[in-house]
Amino acid sequence: TSGPAAVVPGLVCGALATAIRLAAVAIVRPVLGAPFRKLLERWTMGMALRVAGVILFAVAVLIDRATFPPIPTAFGYLGVLLPLLFMEMRFLR
Repeated sequence: TSGPAAVVPGLVCGALATAIRLAAVAIVRPVLGAPFRKLLERWTMGMALRVAGVILFAVAVLIDRATFPPIPTAFGYLGVLLPLLFMEMRFLR
């Protein structure tokens, strides 16, 4: 599916990825100067949020494949999540 039908799943999953990134940074930022163990715990929580996003993506595709076709939905989620994940350290400085 492409064209106008791909806009809604792309926007919804892109917004989901952005919200997950904001939440993950909010979880990690307070412990940046803390001992490594505390930082690792919070980082793990942020990664768990990202995995939850993948699960939500799969559920959306399985429940309503007409509204959330797999390819545009995946591009919307991963196309936003992955660049933000790689740039996250820059945002945490």
